[in-house]
Amino acid sequence: MTALSLSRRSLLAAFGALGLGLAFRPAFAADELSFDDLYGSFSPLGLKFSDKVKQLTGEKVSIRGFMAPPLKAEAKFFVLSEIPMALCPFCSSDADWPDNIMVVYLDRKQTFTQPNQMIEVTGTLESGSWVDPETGFVSQLRLRGARYSKV
Repeated sequence: MTALSLSRRSLLAAFGALGLGLAFRPAFAADELSFDDLYGSFSPLGLKFSDKVKQLTGEKVSIRGFMAPPLKAEAKFFVLSEIPMALCPFCSSDADWPDNIMVVYLDRKQTFTQPNQMIEVTGTLESGSWVDPETGFVSQLRLRGARYSKV
């Protein structure tokens, strides 16, 4: 095999063998989040974002969870939850914002999946209170330009 015909897998193995595996990270890779990573503390003023969320805001991230039933079939967003839910946790105020959900705004239409099917969602992380002007939905955490796949 010549140097020009090395596969991506061969290159990654070579970098790993040289101890460079952590230094080499493809530009398209997303940082992983879990629901346990979202909040660092709770105070009388409410939930406080974790240092990891603060660091990754504006970055591409991936998180696994379950799709809450959408409000309507043609919606361009859904709520990702840590556990399967029978109803959408549609919040009227960010003061009521649960610590185990995140709003996902899709970059393109996708067919929604069953609420008991685990999915992995990748998109750009946004944090802070925001009201969707079209729906009035209030959120604290969002993924924009997102796509998801079944796990």
